[in-house]
Formats: sequence, structure tokens, C-alpha cells
Amino acid sequence: MMVFLYHRAVGFVRGDLCVKCRGGRYLCGLSYCPLLVRQAAAPFRQPPPKELYGSSPPSVFVGRMGYPKVRLYPSSPPEVGDTTPYENPGEWLHMSLERFLAMRLSLYRGAVVLRVEDAARPPRLLQDVQLLALSQRPVEVYLQFRKPPRGVHFSEYSPPMGPSAPAERVEVEGTPALPRAAEKAYSDVDLKAAEAVVELYRHGLEVAYISRALSVGALGGRRRRLVPTRWAITAVDKIISDHLVEKVKDYPEVDGYYLYARRTVGNLFIAILAPSKWAYEWGEAFEPRTVWNPGGSVEMELDYELYGGRRDYPEIGGCYYAARLATAEALMRMRRQAAAILWREVYTGFTTPTGVWWVRENVRAMFKDEPARFDTLEEALEAASYLLKIPMERWLTMSRIVHLLKNRLV
Repeated sequence: MMVFLYHRAVGFVRGDLCVKCRGGRYLCGLSYCPLLVRQAAAPFRQPPPKELYGSSPPSVFVGRMGYPKVRLYPSSPPEVGDTTPYENPGEWLHMSLERFLAMRLSLYRGAVVLRVEDAARPPRLLQDVQLLALSQRPVEVYLQFRKPPRGVHFSEYSPPMGPSAPAERVEVEGTPALPRAAEKAYSDVDLKAAEAVVELYRHGLEVAYISRALSVGALGGRRRRLVPTRWAITAVDKIISDHLVEKVKDYPEVDGYYLYARRTVGNLFIAILAPSKWAYEWGEAFEPRTVWNPGGSVEMELDYELYGGRRDYPEIGGCYYAARLATAEALMRMRRQAAAILWREVYTGFTTPTGVWWVRENVRAMFKDEPARFDTLEEALEAASYLLKIPMERWLTMSRIVHLLKNRLV
């Protein structure tokens, strides 16, 4: 009798493929092994706890349903100790997808309902959660649930998270350790949120940390608000990249055409930096049976901006600003400005939403590699065509910046 394993992304997978694959050849077409994820997460799953004592990495999630009433989710795995990898995108990039998913889906979330304006005059519980979110090291928390936690959370914007339930009690029992810059921003009632975001970044705090601080209403002077996590992530990417791009515009143009590439599980990232004033585009192509494209044909999206920037939100979503931040950081290191063309191909089997951190960290890693250098745009595009799986003609049909460069309009 043939045995089948059911997976929500691809339906039924033949059991004999699992025996042949053994988690290493991905014969089912996925970019990770659901059996390995299930096994790795098993110690945290059964039975669903009615209460939990653990070390929050720290981790806090703010939902958006019901806005301006929102659910605040302080979160923790059921373990005590150094849980910082649970909230460290820099480390996630070097993990297998199985380990990343098992770890993130082991974060239990206790929901507390608040109004967004409560952050302006936070009750004691929110103050405790704010200090938890601002900590640079794990903090012990106690969560008592009204019912057993269920479900998991996947999103285009935020990393996956594990089961949730309404919280009967939330107690922060450890002592948060705040960096000095964050402590100052938290106590400064005159510092606007955007200014605080830039200030924390200038002091070397990572964007994931800053997004968490903004989300829990720890930044923003006298008019602080709880900000849904998905909004806070994109807001921080945009605020910081806006700040960096304005500095980049003061630098000379790059002295040639630089081609960067990064191949990772189920994805290819390509970047071309061209000698020009600042311009930027981000394009994505999704093969069939990939995240956000369950259909039978390749789907492509692209957005761009010129020297003056954008006035509207890009339809392509938060990845636009995540990649823009990584691009601006690279140009800042080079002390150059450029027209930046960035394309991403997502291949069949990459079916799990990981969050925009995946784009930001992969683009950061890509720009740290040595580029190939060319004298002309045509040479750079020809070299890129050998790396891309989607025909170059389709990319050129979509690309606005390539068209403008060829016609000397930027």
C-alpha cells in the first residue's frame, strides 16, 4: 500500500519519496523537509501548555486585526537560557530552513488586547513588555493561557511564529538589559519616532531590534502608539533607507557596471550597480508552486524610483524597502551612488513565507561578495542572463531602470 504525507503547500506527497530522500534531496519539490521540521519542533509541541516559563529572546508581536484595538503577544519558547538565536536574523541566514522553522514555530504567544493609544500612557503590563522588547538579552517570562495555544503564524512581512492563546497572566520576571541609546530614546518625550529610529541605527542597533521597539510603542515622544509588527518592519526599513539614500546622493557615481549575485535555497538574487545618479528598482519573479504563486505560470512584479524618490507605497510590498536598505548600506560602504537594479527569482518548491528579513539579509550578504565588473551595461546584462532562469527578455520588458539607462535618461 502506498503511504502519503499531507503537506498544506503541495497536497499529498508519496511516502516512498520520503524514504529515498531522507531529508536531503528534496524529491517532493519543497525547499525544506516538513518531516524534519515536525521532528525538531516535537519537544515543544506536545501537549500544548496551559502555562509557560521561559526565556524570551526577547520576542514581542503586535497584530493588526481589530485596529485601533490590537493584540500584543509577548512570546517565548519553553526553555530557559540563551534564546537569542530565536530573534537574530543574522544567524537565521546561516541555518537550514528546517532548523529556522522549527525554532520559530516553537515560540508560544500570549495575547493581550490593548488600544494603540495606550502606549502614550502605558499600563504596568505594557511598560513591562516595552522594557522586555528593548532588552538586548533574553528575559525570563511567565505566561498563563486561558486555553491551550493553537495554530501558527506565517506572514509576508514578519518571521513565522508558533501557537497562540489569550493570556490570563503575563509576568516579566527577569531583568531587561537596555542599551544606553535605547534607554535614552525610551525616556525622551520630545524625540519623534523617525528621529529615534535613525538615532538607534546610528548607535549600531539592528533593524529587527528597532522595529520591535517601534512596534511596542517605546518610541515617538508624547504621542506614542502601538504599531502592528508588519507596519513597523516596513516603516523602519523605509526610514533608515531614506536617511542613507540622502547621504548616498552626495557621493560620486560608481566607476563601472558592477554585477552581484547570490544563490540560496530556492532563490536567486541579482544586482547591477550602474554609473548614474541614485535610482533603484526591485523586481521579483515567482515560478509556479512557490510562496504567493500556487498557479501554473511565472508571475512577475517590479517597482522603482528615480532620484526624487516615491510618493506612493510600492505595490510590490515590504521587500522593496528591505532590499533598498541593504542597497543603501552597500553604497554607503563604497562611498558611491548608483542606479541599482535588483531582481529576485523564486523557484518551485520555495513555499513557506519567511518574512522580509529573508530579502534584507540575503541582499546584505550578496553585496558583501566581490562583484564582477564590466565596462558597459550590455556586458553586465549578458553576464546576468547566464545566471537567471527566467529569460532576460522578460526581465527587460519589466525593467524601467534598464530602459532609462539605455536611453541615457537617468
